[in-house]
Amino acid sequence: KGAHCFKAKINIEVQWTNEPVIAAIERNGGVITTSYYDPQCLIAMCDTKQFFSRGEPILRRFLPPTDCLEYYSSASMRGYLADPEKISQERLVLAQKYGYELPKIEEDPDYEMLCERKDPRQLFYGLEPGWVVNLKDKVILKPKAKYLKEFYAS
Repeated sequence: KGAHCFKAKINIEVQWTNEPVIAAIERNGGVITTSYYDPQCLIAMCDTKQFFSRGEPILRRFLPPTDCLEYYSSASMRGYLADPEKISQERLVLAQKYGYELPKIEEDPDYEMLCERKDPRQLFYGLEPGWVVNLKDKVILKPKAKYLKEFYAS
């Protein structure tokens, strides 16, 4: 509802969407990505202050279950596991279907912002899995042990 009057240019990551929403965002030069969040990660994202207050390492996202893998690998749904080349093709197909001229994000002054992406295992933008955010002391603690770095990078 309201897609016809949506005018913002955004780079947004969502868990689930549909074609009219994708068209509304891309018509304005924006970018949308669908990404899977397992239940633990979803809880952490819904109340980040509470999650960080517990002093636990940032979780790494799990890959989607097999029954969702096709959706998150789909270029037409802008899945985070989809081939970027195919997403570019699907952007054009959708623009033709909905009758709008696809803005060239390569020429946009906000190009860098529009191209920003998280790693498929990354939960919070700019923060890596395994890091601990200490809100009280306003510091980020990063693991130094090789086995921890390997674990969170896998």
